[in-house]
Amino acid sequence: MRLPGRLSAAIDVLTDVETRKRPVSEALKTWGLANRFAGAGDRAAIGNLVYDALRRRASHGFIMGDDSPRALVLAVAVRDWAETPEALNASFVGDAHAPAPLTDDEIARLTSDVLASAPDHIRADMPEWLMPSLEQTFGPSWVAEGEAMAGRPALDLRVNTLKSTRERALKSLSRFTPEQSAIAPNGIRMDAGSRDSRTPNVTTDEGYLKGWFEVQDQGSQMVATLVGARPGEQVLDLCAGAGGKTLALAAAMQNKGQIFAFDSDRSRLAPIYDRLKRNGARNVQVRAPQDGALDDLLGKMDRVVVDAPCTGTGTWRRRPDTKWKLSPELLAQRVAEQAAILDDAARYAKVGGTLIYITCSILPEENDQQQVAFLARHAGFAALAPTDIWTANLSVPMPDGVVSKAGGIMLTPHLTQTDGFYFAAFTRTA
Repeated sequence: MRLPGRLSAAIDVLTDVETRKRPVSEALKTWGLANRFAGAGDRAAIGNLVYDALRRRASHGFIMGDDSPRALVLAVAVRDWAETPEALNASFVGDAHAPAPLTDDEIARLTSDVLASAPDHIRADMPEWLMPSLEQTFGPSWVAEGEAMAGRPALDLRVNTLKSTRERALKSLSRFTPEQSAIAPNGIRMDAGSRDSRTPNVTTDEGYLKGWFEVQDQGSQMVATLVGARPGEQVLDLCAGAGGKTLALAAAMQNKGQIFAFDSDRSRLAPIYDRLKRNGARNVQVRAPQDGALDDLLGKMDRVVVDAPCTGTGTWRRRPDTKWKLSPELLAQRVAEQAAILDDAARYAKVGGTLIYITCSILPEENDQQQVAFLARHAGFAALAPTDIWTANLSVPMPDGVVSKAGGIMLTPHLTQTDGFYFAAFTRTA
């Protein structure tokens, strides 16, 4: 397919997302099944167009005076992919699969500098109702944080030190030009690329099949490292999900001690079994959700890890459609769930043990405010200093700006070139 046909396909996919109110990934899969002639390169290009359009829906729509699928895709082609309106119209001529030619009004808008005078939430590509929360978290830099959140994410891998070394994994992946991650001690990064760049399919690599590495954002790797799990400890991963951080903890503990992996949703927990086997993680005991599943662990854990359910605002680069679906009601629901989970988790930490709270959110309601409220409810816990946590577990200097107002650790695309994550730790004193 040529670019005109790819643009038309992206418009069709966005129209499907808009009219049927379904996830982008599902709409792209449906398009691919209905258009089997399209090669892998075509599918990657169309997916990039769609995701780029959604990442910057507000600013693209502001420039075009319209956030229709056509307007967004044309804005991506010119603003993000460096095409010119004249070149696009020339390529459309005689192509039966091309969109309609750009109008004079569309050309004028695409070549204007109107974005310079746009409201802050438009330049940040953030929902307007979240402005107070974002300003509370980031202060005057919140627009820059939003702009970074609207970029493409790199592909990050975590080397599984139970089976391999970073040097061996880098050699296995050399055809993809991988680099060592800047902060995560066992991380590997591959650049996001531009335009129609294809993300390497590393899950077919021999090293992945042998369990040498896992796909995991560098931010997720960093918070797993900040947990500070040591060989021989007893650790409860209370919201284990598919097991990404569980696997990282197992490697950090060198398969010594015990990790109890639990999740209240049995379906979320299902993939963990195959992943544990491939990674060679032998110190993990999976506890399926049922009455009394964790009763024998009360007051006995050296570390309790709560990777809490959240709005996922920190992953908006990867799931930009969810940015525009978030509502105050959903935020309030997540905040209530997090408080309940933290209160439950506190029961499992032993005196002198550590309770860790993690979200993939950038909102203060889910982060600093939860930390402050938890300490107000639980006099027997005290917050641990973020600088001490960082220096004890990571060998690189702490970047400026990552310590939050309440004393948590905030990772973002702008500050650390990672997804958005929040980390706070408490020690049980009584």
